[in-house]
Formats: sequence, structure tokens, C-alpha cells
Amino acid sequence: MNHTFRPGEPADHALGRSRGGWTTKVHGACDGAGQPLALLLSGGNVKDTTELARLLVGINVPRAGPGRPRTRPDHLVADKGYSSKANRALLRRRGIGH
Repeated sequence: MNHTFRPGEPADHALGRSRGGWTTKVHGACDGAGQPLALLLSGGNVKDTTELARLLVGINVPRAGPGRPRTRPDHLVADKGYSSKANRALLRRRGIGH
């Protein structure tokens, strides 16, 4: 990715130049009850659509009984900032409704 960072700031500080100056975006995934499943920070200059795959990787919900944690939601609802052909194809490949 081509990020523009503030001189002297480490790349992992999630700062990016946006219309209002140096900003950070918070990307979140929640369940149907609004409980957070994954959070991701990016610079303000990073397009939302490029962060969806990284956000989905962060989902890890423990099961009530034995078994591996759930890492794939049944359905995804997102704003138009995440709408792209590549993201819809990613969701179809992973069997996630959108």
C-alpha cells in the first residue's frame, strides 16, 4: 500500500493525511447485537474498501462448547465505502452473505 506518513512517525501509528489534516479511521465489525468482533485502525487517507479483508481476518468468536472459534460471519452489512467488486467476490468465496 502506498501510505503517506508524518515524518518521524512509525508506520503502525495509523496516521494519514486526509481533508482535515492528520487523521485515523476506525474500522469495526460487530455482531447483530452490536457487540464488537474486530477493530482495525488505518490512516485517514486509506480507502475503506482496501481494509475489509484485514478486518475479516480479525474476527474470532469463541464457541460456547468445544470446537474452533468462529472466524466467518453468516452475513455482512456495510456502508458503501466497502462496496467493490473485489470485496463482493471475497465475500462470495468465503460463503458470507452480503
